[in-house]
Amino acid sequence: MKLNLSVPILYLITRGETAETATAESPAFLKILHQVSAAVAAGIDLIQIREKKLSARVLFELTERAVELAAGRSTRILVNDRADIAAGAGASGVHLTTGSIDAGTIRKTFGKDFLIGASTHSLAEARSARDGDADFAVFGPIFETSSKSEYGPPLGLDALTEAAQELASFPLLALGGISVENAHECLRVGASGIAGISLFADPAKLKSVADSIQPR
Repeated sequence: MKLNLSVPILYLITRGETAETATAESPAFLKILHQVSAAVAAGIDLIQIREKKLSARVLFELTERAVELAAGRSTRILVNDRADIAAGAGASGVHLTTGSIDAGTIRKTFGKDFLIGASTHSLAEARSARDGDADFAVFGPIFETSSKSEYGPPLGLDALTEAAQELASFPLLALGGISVENAHECLRVGASGIAGISLFADPAKLKSVADSIQPR
């Protein structure tokens, strides 16, 4: 599937803070829906439901509710790792981690119109995502960030530049330590968009953040 989204692409990733005991009535569940609603209103292009601890049933319900909030708007909903839940709940696609089933298998199973994103932490992984039939890749961490410390030191702008130049038409979204102030540095060196957790975490500021990075 071609993304056909405004460039730069803005990709909101939820924090993943919901507990496995959460239900549809839990404050954390409702907080995510509030964030999704604000993101849709702000014109965020992609939203990844990254709530790994939720039971399959509650994750399905959360995704279904998020899809309803985005209905008729340009925002597309993806689910972290669970392509089955994404498809069943009517989401646009899935976001694959480095430990997920490969993109080629997902493509064969769910078809050409299913949107597939992939997390990558090196040029080799980004190249593999492209060759494996993903639609885009998140590339990072670019800058220092505690949430991505498990992936080692930040890759930096030089690595992003190299990957963007080599992969050319394959969309790479910069992730990791991104702020309104440094987002344009990532775009300047070739990123097709910006992905973020903390950057897009405050529903009250989503519109101003989006407008700062992607003027309408």
